[in-house]
Amino acid sequence: PSVGEWALPSIGMPLVKFDDIPQLANPVIKNDYQVSGFVFKTRKKTAWDSAIINAQVDFANDLKDPKSCATPSKLTWKLPKPFGCPFFIVDKLEVDKNGKYALEASSDKVADGLKIDFKSDLADLNKVSLGCTYTGVKHTQIKTDLKLTKPQDFTAEVTYACPVAVTGMKFSSPVLSGNLPDFGVRMLKGPLFLSLVAKEKLSAYSGTCMYQATPEVKVAATYQHGGKDTGKWSAAVSWKGLYRVKLAQDSVCLSLKHTVAKGFTALAGTKYGFAKGDISYGLQLSVE
Repeated sequence: PSVGEWALPSIGMPLVKFDDIPQLANPVIKNDYQVSGFVFKTRKKTAWDSAIINAQVDFANDLKDPKSCATPSKLTWKLPKPFGCPFFIVDKLEVDKNGKYALEASSDKVADGLKIDFKSDLADLNKVSLGCTYTGVKHTQIKTDLKLTKPQDFTAEVTYACPVAVTGMKFSSPVLSGNLPDFGVRMLKGPLFLSLVAKEKLSAYSGTCMYQATPEVKVAATYQHGGKDTGKWSAAVSWKGLYRVKLAQDSVCLSLKHTVAKGFTALAGTKYGFAKGDISYGLQLSVE
């Protein structure tokens, strides 16, 4: 096909993080498979400077084990204007079931095209990280992340949108010792999406494809060649984003999503493992 027949990334495929290069296929092959455990989620937007709170409660994962009959929970807040301050955003303030904290904050008010990120567990200074994302160069996104107390422990990536694809490169501190970066590319033409990511010194490759057969039906597949997961594959089909079937080298999964009422969604699924013949199932209820 000619260049003009491909969807321009600047319009149809916006720049993404390196790890999100295969993301367009995730709604078919990864997301919304609640095949074990029972989860209740709720999300509420408040009038306090548009702050948002998310709560998640995990119920018993093993009904045969009385000790598993617990309800560990996780609370997450998002504060677009913390205490009325418009200069930064608290993207996540989280308390998990073990009482551990996670804080993520960002600001895009420093300079045009520049976003600063801050992450901490509010316990260990050595785990504090600073990052920045720069989009001041046309069709280009540059991201860096480093530890506050150990700046030599860093990661960096560059993604670039050309007329036929979005390409990316990611590297970390081992590259200073001669290691190769990771490379990735994604392409979209009409209903067809393709991506390829090469890691581990170009010895491990992950390929993903998705095809929208009809307005209601999407199919997707992934394959891993090289590395510890070599030979692993999966293929899935989704109808209207509500019903999914996924087949992998070791299992088959079924998923059903249903809107009970406005703001109330149920997600159920089951999984059958080929090796042991075991069956698991799960249910997630979400209220917004």
